[in-house]
Amino acid sequence: MESNHSHSQSHDHLLMERLLLRLAKKWTAGHDIEAALTEAKACNIKGQKAILNYLGEDYTDEEKISQTIKEYSTLLERLYEDKIEGCISVKPSQLGLSISYDLCLKNFKALVTVAKSFEEFVWIDMESTKYTDNTLEIYLTLINYYDHIGVVLQSTLKRSASDLLHLIEAGGKVRLVKGAYKEKQQYAFQSNDDINSNYFKLLETLFDNHNLRSEDVDNGILRFAIATHDTKLIEYTIELWKKSKANIKNFEFEFLKGIRDGLKKDLVEKGFRVAEYIPYGKEWLHYSIRRLMERKRNIFLMARSLIQP
Repeated sequence: MESNHSHSQSHDHLLMERLLLRLAKKWTAGHDIEAALTEAKACNIKGQKAILNYLGEDYTDEEKISQTIKEYSTLLERLYEDKIEGCISVKPSQLGLSISYDLCLKNFKALVTVAKSFEEFVWIDMESTKYTDNTLEIYLTLINYYDHIGVVLQSTLKRSASDLLHLIEAGGKVRLVKGAYKEKQQYAFQSNDDINSNYFKLLETLFDNHNLRSEDVDNGILRFAIATHDTKLIEYTIELWKKSKANIKNFEFEFLKGIRDGLKKDLVEKGFRVAEYIPYGKEWLHYSIRRLMERKRNIFLMARSLIQP
């Protein structure tokens, strides 16, 4: 009886892993840099920019960290050489934040020096709340050195409204997401309604303050990014843009690879900047599970993306 039970459990586990692998192939670009760059070029052909993320997080092995810096440095060089419209998106815990703030800042400075030499953009991803303060501090230090970087804020966090004002005042560039981490009630909104409501408010703040630096408005330089698959939030963004004096090139819509491809196409045709977040690498399992846990709606979107041609 016991062996039947364990056999059934391992069978279920195998099935789940196969399903996740199938999903991962839809959401990630394969295991290596060439696969990621091929995907990025395909994005460009569709009029979209590419945001490349090398999968992994919470590294405490310095060899792994230095290999990650090398990988991102190569990516920056190849984006430049291959004339790909795109950038990289890096998790601070990939660069040593799990070990220490100083190590992570030192590694980010090294990476940003490479980005600066190729004039390529770098996004700093936001992770769980234990890293929020340090991530923002690192970002605010780095923008004094190189302006072509942005940081992520999550509408799930109660602190994001004040963080956003601080970042705008400092001339920062922000990607607004809902957030993919399960956080305690003292730090984060728990219901979808509250998370969405905060997202609407943060959108308003972004558009109210877009013109703080008029030279960027005139030149169509990216000031912020709206990263959501939520139709209502996307429609509200377009409404806010129409009411504001923001250049259509001052902000962009960002989506995960493999989700809402029809909507991406529609937005490109309407003249909006659209970018696709393309993760790649061998550490796809953890990423896939988090994407599924993030929102019930994501499971529906992922499932639909599998059955669409």
